[in-house]
Amino acid sequence: MPTTGHVSVGLRSERGPILLSLMLATALVALDATIIATASATIARELGGFDQLPWLFSTYLLAQAVSTPVFGRLADVLGRKRLMLAGVALFFAGSVLAGLAPTMGVLIAGRVLQGLGAGAVMPVSMTIAADIYTLEERAKTQGYLASVWAISAVVGPTLGGVFSEFTSWRWIFLVNVPLCALAAWMLARRYREAPREGARQPIDYLGAALLAGGSTMLLLGLLEGGTRWGWGSLPSVVIFSAAVLLLAAFAVQARRTRHPIVDLAILRRRVVGVSTAVSLLVGVVVLGLSTYVPIYAQGVLGTGPLVAGFALAAMTVGWPLSASNAGRFYLRIGFRLTAVIGTTLVVVGSLLTLLLDAGSSVFAVAAACFVIGAGMGLTAVPTLIAAQSQASFMERGAVTGTNMFARSLGSAVGVAVCGAIVNARATVGADGTPEGPGLMSAIHLVFVLLVAVAAVLVVLAALMPADLQQARERRAGVEGAATA
Repeated sequence: MPTTGHVSVGLRSERGPILLSLMLATALVALDATIIATASATIARELGGFDQLPWLFSTYLLAQAVSTPVFGRLADVLGRKRLMLAGVALFFAGSVLAGLAPTMGVLIAGRVLQGLGAGAVMPVSMTIAADIYTLEERAKTQGYLASVWAISAVVGPTLGGVFSEFTSWRWIFLVNVPLCALAAWMLARRYREAPREGARQPIDYLGAALLAGGSTMLLLGLLEGGTRWGWGSLPSVVIFSAAVLLLAAFAVQARRTRHPIVDLAILRRRVVGVSTAVSLLVGVVVLGLSTYVPIYAQGVLGTGPLVAGFALAAMTVGWPLSASNAGRFYLRIGFRLTAVIGTTLVVVGSLLTLLLDAGSSVFAVAAACFVIGAGMGLTAVPTLIAAQSQASFMERGAVTGTNMFARSLGSAVGVAVCGAIVNARATVGADGTPEGPGLMSAIHLVFVLLVAVAAVLVVLAALMPADLQQARERRAGVEGAATA
């Protein structure tokens, strides 16, 4: 449980080893998100099955997104430590299988296991951080966890290139083995979870199956629609129809059972509902930038992959920098005003992208991405912490998992909508990358979409309950405890 009073937050504090284990576990997911991209062509050449290469990414994303809300809820029922260790074990098994894979099919199976492990690690690590740190300490903790993503954005592609060029691409996956072992050992040794009181709540297995199945169909349709098959084709109709039926059945099951795998009633709480909606739109913006800023930098500005990656990395630098300072804002002015400031910065950064053209510099691209990242750090972190603060101990995992699932869903929606916009104006090259004279106008429309989404984010932030007075009271309590 969180401690009270003026206690330092850091790796040298009493809870430091637990925080370090959470950072190591987060590093597994963060590195995996960036390290494989630079080695995908090498993998395809050695194992064959180039047409299956996109499934290395989509199966991982599907497995992670679908399992996130389920594992978040299971952490409430079965315990955080058990689910966290299970997630690390799944990631370990997936990494070994992928690292030793003799065929592309086995490699994809390993990626599925890795995705399932990530689906447990991400929500449960955030939930554990919320359990052991107070509201006042939590933003600084999130800064530590966010820094892992910033470091991985730089280290991941570099390691991927080094392994594939000088040793073997298999080390991209096998390097996870010692990290998994160390994270699990530290967590098992240092994290002491409080014993649960009362009888264990039953697990809604039917609801979990319906949610997983419906989410899989929905995300599959969004990720593959418009590329592998047309939006109006028979496969799209079948997949989206199955998604609607399964998710509708899940909603009915959630209303019927006393302990649903995800209680939809929690979304009726204003803070939780707004936070979840914000997370969904954050996913749209982040995926839109992550996908099309490199394409713009290379296809329009004529830069190389390294320089294009630098432009995008500015966002992953601005995000943790602002996230680590978000606590100073919400302790003084509350969650709502902090989120309004953050979303306004996202709007400003998105407007800067509208100024980009064929003659812009990479530094202008990086500046826009940095401002958006800084805004995201003041938006995503405070709204999640606000939602967690409105949940009881037995609901916190479900709230966190639902929030992260919304971001994954937003990412899939962003891929689908932005892809449809670009493909309608630009031609698609042999490698599947958009190109041609219409590319600049197509990407400009993507930037227009991001501005519109950012504007909606400001509205959502303003819909959060006013909490300036509560922030002042919390601040006064913290300062009083510090001087006592």
